[in-house]
Amino acid sequence: MSDAPDFFDELSGYDGAPRGPYADFCSWFDRQDPARLRRKSKEAEVFFRRTGITFNVYGQQEASERLIPFDIVPRIISAREWARLTRGIEQRVRAINAFLHDIYHRQEILRAGRIPVELIARNEAFLPQMIGVSPPGGIYTHIVGTDIVRTGEDDFFVLEDNARTPSGVSYMLENRETMLQMFPELFSRVPVREVGDYPKMLRRSLAACAPPACTGRPVVAVLTPGIHNSAYFEHSFLADQMGVELVEGDDLRLVDGRVAMRTTQGYTPIDVLYRRIDDDYLDPLNFNPASMLGVPGILDAYRAGQITIANAPGTGIADDKAIYSYMPDIVEFYTGEKAILKNVPTWRCSEPDSLAYVLEHLPELVVKEVHGSGGYGMLVGPAASKREIAAFADKLKSKPAAYIAQPTLALSTVPVMTRSGLAPRHVDLRPFVLVSPNRIDITPGGLTRVAMKAGSLVVNSSQGGGTKDTWVLEE
Repeated sequence: MSDAPDFFDELSGYDGAPRGPYADFCSWFDRQDPARLRRKSKEAEVFFRRTGITFNVYGQQEASERLIPFDIVPRIISAREWARLTRGIEQRVRAINAFLHDIYHRQEILRAGRIPVELIARNEAFLPQMIGVSPPGGIYTHIVGTDIVRTGEDDFFVLEDNARTPSGVSYMLENRETMLQMFPELFSRVPVREVGDYPKMLRRSLAACAPPACTGRPVVAVLTPGIHNSAYFEHSFLADQMGVELVEGDDLRLVDGRVAMRTTQGYTPIDVLYRRIDDDYLDPLNFNPASMLGVPGILDAYRAGQITIANAPGTGIADDKAIYSYMPDIVEFYTGEKAILKNVPTWRCSEPDSLAYVLEHLPELVVKEVHGSGGYGMLVGPAASKREIAAFADKLKSKPAAYIAQPTLALSTVPVMTRSGLAPRHVDLRPFVLVSPNRIDITPGGLTRVAMKAGSLVVNSSQGGGTKDTWVLEE
């Protein structure tokens, strides 16, 4: 397999020789019948379709339900590489939690001038209703998905911090289960760390954040917007794997100040609600009055210590891409240490000099909405037409504070199976982090998203990207 020298390939580096983490896999792969591997790829697709591992695409007139492409060649990370990543992720998650507590309480980082006050005060993700509220156990971000990209042997960057309702963990688990079923002999020769205990760890972590009102074994439930949500499969999957109830807003009501769910025996109080709906829809009495998805009064019960909401309301401000540009300062302010994992250089279009630079260099940059997600509302300059660039320039001029811009990184590649053999494709990585009062657990691996089109840098499933099983090697 060959690759353009501009990109670091995780299998073969820059010189074409298999790197250490892939040695055992390459030894196995070289002895495989290509026809068998192609059959296995088709089997994986059948398995995913039969299991119902799909996602919904919004704004499309054609059938909205799609299968996420799955590639059978694993992405492999050494124990040394993973140890460094986990140190950096844990440092960052601790800083984010401290930042959230601070901006909803004393706001020391604003007083110190490390972040502009208007970036918080005018931010739609900042919830004034959370000022002075301390969540049970002091945890705001119970589940975090940190998006990481790689550009070289030892060069890792955080691309985004997903602190609201990060998705994709079900695909990580099903990818591994599929690989175990198809290639059991491979796992006997390559020492891969386990990821299948994530649901058990998730339930334990959520239960450890139970509110003061909880007097026995914590009752946990998953709140979903319903079957039409793009991640409904995951909501149902996680509830089933944890052995807890999957509920919708209509199933819940306040009973004697507690949030309770409807059961065959009447209403049962919930201690911890893992919500998979956005803040705006959570409580029609306190947020969007038109919401039919949430629970009237749930924020009042939360502020009274009657329930834990995971993740806490108001955590979305840590997802804001303008806030992201200050993360190195945030990490240093709250930990007293330099950030282990670097940020991608970022231009804040709200600043006139940055806006001028971005407008002049649009064909070279990636521009994102500060509140955007899923690959929507962004411009990938090198892949855009002159007309698209001109239209986006008008958007930037009319609302510059809504955007940030970043250079087009030379993302690492990993091999995928194609009809003609292995071929390099660009990837990112979303490790999943569980945070409770006494511990932080990072699942060894995470979700590798892969751009299935040659040369494409867009890995989002909504934009045609696929997934891979991610292997972290034992020591």
